[in-house]
Amino acid sequence: MLQELMIRDFAIIDHLTVDFSANMTVLTGETGAGKSIIIDALGLLVGARGSVDFIRKGASKSILQGQFILPPHAKTYDLLHEFGIDCEDDTLILQRDLYRSGKNICRINGVLVNLGTLRQVGQTLIDIHGQNENQELMHPERHLNLVDGYEPMIAQKLADYQILYREYCELRTALEKREKNAHEWAQRLDMLQFQVNEISDAELKVGEEEELREQKTRLDNYQTIHQALEFSYQALNGENLDVMSILGNVMDELEKISELNSDLGAIYAKVSDAYYNLQDASHEVSGQLSDLEWDEGLLNSIEERLETIHQLKRKYGDSIENILDYYEKIKAELEVMQQSDENLDEQIAKVKEAEQKARDLAETLSTLRHQTAKRLENAIHEQLSALYMDKAVFEVRFLPASEQLTETGFDRVEFYIQTNPGEEMGALARIASGGELSRIMLALKTIFAKNKGVTSIIFDEVDTGVSGRVAQAIAEKISQIADNSQVLCITHLPQVAAVAEHHYFIAKHVTAGRTETTLTILDTKERVEELARMLSGAEITTLTLEHAEELLKMANKK
Repeated sequence: MLQELMIRDFAIIDHLTVDFSANMTVLTGETGAGKSIIIDALGLLVGARGSVDFIRKGASKSILQGQFILPPHAKTYDLLHEFGIDCEDDTLILQRDLYRSGKNICRINGVLVNLGTLRQVGQTLIDIHGQNENQELMHPERHLNLVDGYEPMIAQKLADYQILYREYCELRTALEKREKNAHEWAQRLDMLQFQVNEISDAELKVGEEEELREQKTRLDNYQTIHQALEFSYQALNGENLDVMSILGNVMDELEKISELNSDLGAIYAKVSDAYYNLQDASHEVSGQLSDLEWDEGLLNSIEERLETIHQLKRKYGDSIENILDYYEKIKAELEVMQQSDENLDEQIAKVKEAEQKARDLAETLSTLRHQTAKRLENAIHEQLSALYMDKAVFEVRFLPASEQLTETGFDRVEFYIQTNPGEEMGALARIASGGELSRIMLALKTIFAKNKGVTSIIFDEVDTGVSGRVAQAIAEKISQIADNSQVLCITHLPQVAAVAEHHYFIAKHVTAGRTETTLTILDTKERVEELARMLSGAEITTLTLEHAEELLKMANKK
């Protein structure tokens, strides 16, 4: 239930705070006084699209705030828990600030939320029904939702069906994509197989390329290396020049005097180190000479292997490590594709199985809808009879079922009506007049008031264009809805205003050159005067006052 509404700097409202009570509250006033502005503010508060045009001239922003009292087990609690918003003492406060920059700041119980979250929560709190909402009946594609909304069991069945339907669609899409791209699939499979085989046959090893290049360098420079090693060995150990023997003699002579003083000992040590280092080098040179061998066949083999590696690097990566990484990746992809290729029949079977499960549940859903449609027809006839359309025949007509499953099953419905005896049944969207649409929608609102679960229902001049006994019937119907939900109603009909428990008068004043809207709660005497104004217009006579007083007494008695 909406307990309090605060509006600041919104349209022609400077600042307005109004308390609301349970049951039915009516708002009346002259045309243009700002009645619909309050409904606009409520709509924005619960997530409707906003505009900077709503911000009062001279203000930087508009502030809308509403305090709600939630009944036990309200659907709102589930959403608040999902969004992590605390709700203490069953009180919920929504706030929305609209800035001239176009920015919106929304809060729920002080927690910043986005507009989508505000809208989701707001839809569980308030149901705003304006004149344009009757147009929902003019769109046959929306009629199925109205049928579904009448039976709570349909919501769960529909949710279960939609899970199966989505699974079926995913499997079907995957299969269609595969069949559509069968040629590309086969090409990809062949290419992966070739690449995997090519890399696998090469038997690459990490570090192999560096070793091959080193061997190639030795073979390419065989003559130069051999000459340098041979000269070095002969210089160290040759017959004509024996550096090692000479250095050995030098070391022997220095050893004799090395103990005479420290300087001589240091010289001996250096010569000794040089001798043994050269001795080691001489052995290594000898070993290199022994190992050095010219093998043209080996060189050709190395060059071929390096060319193989080069070609693989050009195709698959700039190093052996990268090539092997790519190999593991395409090998895994190939395995998946091969398994998938082998399981094509299994994939087709899964699509058929998923479709059949969805169809079976769609059949169950359709049966439930047909049963619900009959009960809805009876309920609407009962409501229309009270709205002076007792001769009308209302029918929920099921159109030929589509072979293709949809998000809602395969049912398509459209409302048909016969407004007068002897006429043909016709599509409601084509036959019903504006006044008839209003009464049919009001009948639906009466039926759905309990099912919707919202705490407040707003009627914005839904009674336009009716009068007399029809106006009285509409008043009683709106009052009946207020037995189950809080109702806020803007009206021009005195019959509707009279049945409300609470009556606010909306007026427009010019203060200091600025237009402002005010809201005043009326006592019994003031209500009689307002009803008289609504009955007669500008001139209020004794007779209209008596008529207004009688209207109010009759409403209170009922």
